[in-house]
Amino acid sequence: MTFLQKSASYKLPAGWHKAFYTLWLGCFITGMGYSMTMPFISLFISDLGNYSKLQINLYSGLAFAMTFIAQAIVSPYWGNLADRKGRKLMCMRASGVMALTITLTGLAPNAIYIVVMRFIQGAFSGYINNATALIAGETPRQRSGWVMSQMMTAGTAGNLVGPLLGGALSSFFGNWLGGAWGYRIPFFITGFLMFLVFLGTTFLVHEEFTPISREKMKPMGEIMKGLPSVKLIVVMFITTMLVQSSTMSIDPIVSLYAKSMMPNGKNVALVAGVVAATPGLGTLLAASKIGHKMDEVGPLRVLRIGLVVGFILFIPMALTNNPWVLAGLRFLLGIASAGMLPAAQTVLTLNTPKESFGRIFSYNQSFQAIGAVLGSLMGSTISGLSNYATVFWVTGFTLLLNFLLVLIFAWGISYRK
Repeated sequence: MTFLQKSASYKLPAGWHKAFYTLWLGCFITGMGYSMTMPFISLFISDLGNYSKLQINLYSGLAFAMTFIAQAIVSPYWGNLADRKGRKLMCMRASGVMALTITLTGLAPNAIYIVVMRFIQGAFSGYINNATALIAGETPRQRSGWVMSQMMTAGTAGNLVGPLLGGALSSFFGNWLGGAWGYRIPFFITGFLMFLVFLGTTFLVHEEFTPISREKMKPMGEIMKGLPSVKLIVVMFITTMLVQSSTMSIDPIVSLYAKSMMPNGKNVALVAGVVAATPGLGTLLAASKIGHKMDEVGPLRVLRIGLVVGFILFIPMALTNNPWVLAGLRFLLGIASAGMLPAAQTVLTLNTPKESFGRIFSYNQSFQAIGAVLGSLMGSTISGLSNYATVFWVTGFTLLLNFLLVLIFAWGISYRK
């Protein structure tokens, strides 16, 4: 019996399936849109002016980081608005502005323009966050784990496909049109796809929501006091930050680490690409199964197992000298990751009243954005001061610390149906 067949007994709202598939596809395209331009952003910037190597690296880093910095700053405001006006409106706002900013980025005359557009994109982002909160509020809690896993799978799949598609498009159009246009066309295509997401969300998604005036909405402090366990919510925020940080600490240096293992090897770029992509593949393959298991045994148990397995896997990663062994270990890490962030989001879903979903999930997104920035800085800094293996050691112990926090502050808390 499939999930959709089982869910019939839980009286899913009318139009739930249409909304779920629309939001899933929207999250997939959003994840793809964020990652599609990253493989060639530095090349695009270098074609926009006579920049030095230092300037190109600086502007590329800023273009990457600005999106997450803006998310961390602005997300709580959008979460407040989501609890007053509804999550669907926030999804429309995020997809609409993202369609516009990505398209305008394709018209960039210089590097500063790209950095500014990326900041604006981050400031108005939040599609995946609000789509997750929307479908969580419309789904019976007995199936929250599966739904959270599927929504994460959408973004993960998009992040996997994005760089491959972006690289292929920029190469194809670069050979066909020549010059910087090869880098501009993927922005226009992504902008058009995000416009389709905006239309789909507008016309195919229905949300059962009654707008609340600012005066009648409970203050965040009052909501936090009324939660079953404030410490548990805070620990989930920290978990989101640390897990995201552990992922991003490796991303900036994983290709260089793979290259250092094969100094005289051929097809270094291909091997590095495989090593970079395997965690996402592992998450994709395992997410549905782990989501079902989460609904059976509870998200906290799955989270604890995922953190321990993640910590253990980082030990051989730091010791290996074989890129293919590293790829296999990162594939297993992707499976463990399917039990980390979705589990944390499921705990938030099951321990938060629906009227405050927007704010709780927006704070969670802020912590996730902070984790992305901290992780990137940590990976680059540690590898610069020490070596690549040290990054894996530090990241592994970060997950161990996370496990201890969950064990201490979530002890005795049962899975809430």
